[in-house]
Amino acid sequence: METNPQLELAHDLLKNTGSHLFLTGKAGTGKTTFLHHLRERSPKRMVVVAPTGVAAINAKGVTIHSFFQLSFAPFLPGFKPPHELFRFGKAKINIIRSLDLLVIDEISMVRADLLDAIDFVLRHLRRNDNPFGGIQLLMIGDLEQLAPVVQEEEWNLLSNHYKTPFFFDSQALQKTTYWCVELKKVYRQQNESFINMLNRIRENRIDANLLIELNKRYLPGFKPKNEDGFIVLTTHNYQAQRINLSELAKIPQSSYFFEAQVKGVFPEYSFPTDKRLELKKGAQVMFVKNDPSGEKRYHNGKIAVITSLYANKIIAQGIEDNVTIEVERTVWANMKYTLDPDTKELIEEEEGSFEQVPLKLAWAITVHKSQGLTFDKAVIDANAAFAHGQVYVALSRCRTLEGLVLRSPVSHSSIIRSNDIDAFALFAKEHEPTEQQLETMQKEFFMHLVVEQFSFDKIQSRLGTMRWLLNEHFKNLYPELLRQYRQVEDRFRIEVSAVSEQFHLQLHRLHSTIKNPWEDSFFQGRVQKAASYFLEKIGQLVLGLLEKSKIETDNKEVKKRVNDVLGFFKTEARIKQKTLEACLLGFFVSSYLSAKSKASIEDEQVKPKKREKSVKAGSMKVGSMKEGSAIEGSTIEGSVREGTAKEGLAKERSAVERSAVERSVKDDFAKVDVSEDILHPQLYEQLRSWRSGLAKKMGVPVYIILSQKALIGISNLLPADLSQMQKIPGVGKATIARYGEEIIGMVEQWQK
Repeated sequence: METNPQLELAHDLLKNTGSHLFLTGKAGTGKTTFLHHLRERSPKRMVVVAPTGVAAINAKGVTIHSFFQLSFAPFLPGFKPPHELFRFGKAKINIIRSLDLLVIDEISMVRADLLDAIDFVLRHLRRNDNPFGGIQLLMIGDLEQLAPVVQEEEWNLLSNHYKTPFFFDSQALQKTTYWCVELKKVYRQQNESFINMLNRIRENRIDANLLIELNKRYLPGFKPKNEDGFIVLTTHNYQAQRINLSELAKIPQSSYFFEAQVKGVFPEYSFPTDKRLELKKGAQVMFVKNDPSGEKRYHNGKIAVITSLYANKIIAQGIEDNVTIEVERTVWANMKYTLDPDTKELIEEEEGSFEQVPLKLAWAITVHKSQGLTFDKAVIDANAAFAHGQVYVALSRCRTLEGLVLRSPVSHSSIIRSNDIDAFALFAKEHEPTEQQLETMQKEFFMHLVVEQFSFDKIQSRLGTMRWLLNEHFKNLYPELLRQYRQVEDRFRIEVSAVSEQFHLQLHRLHSTIKNPWEDSFFQGRVQKAASYFLEKIGQLVLGLLEKSKIETDNKEVKKRVNDVLGFFKTEARIKQKTLEACLLGFFVSSYLSAKSKASIEDEQVKPKKREKSVKAGSMKVGSMKEGSAIEGSTIEGSVREGTAKEGLAKERSAVERSAVERSVKDDFAKVDVSEDILHPQLYEQLRSWRSGLAKKMGVPVYIILSQKALIGISNLLPADLSQMQKIPGVGKATIARYGEEIIGMVEQWQK
């Protein structure tokens, strides 16, 4: 791709900043080519989506509706969205949470409410209330081309929320700051006079002289010969279909039918040509794909005539160049995005394929389907245009003015304009960044990510939320875990949050004095030391505590709340750990974003840790233990080292069991906490297994048999008879009457 200032500006903005970008340009300026090169050059994890199936296939992406699992009904801001918006699999959630950049191709056809629906899904799944969930947007398209489709009954609903149906009136987009870059160099047309004429039509600078010059191509009664290779551009699909079938029927030759082979998932609305393609010798056809061989024998939009035709062989001859082409079947891929389970990298994977000869009948085609194509000769009926941009799109498909013929003269009224688009065009021109603004944005983006790296508010908040949940619902079941959360919360506030606030002050001072912090050795040295310090603190205070946070309850609502909070907490701690590790050699945007994206991915399935064998029945687990590690949910203060594990554990076990016996002798079951937190894990597991089996046999929830509170109380306090058992919180008369003797028997057997 030829280098030009606008292309480099767009690439630098996407690579080095987090700002949103609207990339526009006249027809034939290389927007699609830029997208293909961006895939190769961008260090960011990106996904490409488009509003239609054909546009998605051309952009090598996926449709908006399929990727975000959206219905085709209008999305109304402020209303509860359809339930299916929440039915995302873990794989899709992981992809969305790990994204840095979302590319939307053919943005001119995207309605404002569809963009807001994307915003809703991104914010919801990424747990981020910033517009579009904090993802950078690249919107590619030309608003002077085809507009979004909106039915009258749909607009009756949407008009209460949007000024226009165009994407730029999206409520989410209006809450952001975005820049605009217009590609100006035209690659499709070479004639400067014709390029100037198209630009003036595009920008609504039409005068009498322009119309006189353009209408010289109005040729009344013009009937092209088959060998001339003209294609008719129609405004409606039925018109194009009628012309094609009529012309095919005139050919006194036998028809041959070519069946497409569809494998995997390839929606019918994305088919690039007919599934069952009817051809005859002498038929005018159009290639619907670039030559995959690299020999450039044909391109997407090339017009040819079938000169020889058999059941397994097609020979076509180009109208303009007379080049003879043997047409082979070719394959289109329908792509999907997946995550490599080992590297956590985002990869494009083929979900389905469509194999067919790359041709379609081409005496006529709709203006809509011609978008992105180039023709040497075309017949256009401008007076049939019914929507903004149709005339411009039709005219701009042609390489030269001499190659187009008008079926009716062009007037001011036939070139339909939108005042809203004209106003936005002025906005776009005023919001193209300068080199200085780009440098400022790059530095601000870099410092924003550094500050984000060394901010710990989310973890501090999760600690507080977990401490509150434990105190509110589990202070009797998990008092030791609650004590540890209180201790860690206080230490984290002093040793991490307060220190990070001081470091932020240093960062802001350095930001004002250093031009390029990513190249400054002193700045990077400070980052390395800070990363080392905070990484150690995260390991000491947070990661170990999360390992101990195994909380069970029969209350489904409380259980869901705890699991949600713990899930967020673990993800945030993992992200912070991995990104800090990436900063041990300095802060670099690409390595930080890569570490953050991979750490955002949750494991598909977390395998439970194997329980280690006990020393004896009733003892706490013995294993190779590190200082301060938990024993089955109960933390032994001080250190237990491998060399003295047997002696140390025996003393600790004796002290704990003696404490339980003293409580039972005092007959004070009702006043003590029922757990510290699980003193006899083997008995606890035995009771829990008994409860699960009985509940399954009876077809009832486990808490109907015995509550979680009662389960922990019995396993910790070892009731010797029914009177002691009755005083355990959560054990009622009905439980004792049904299962009391059986439970006491299990406790006695375990003690033996």
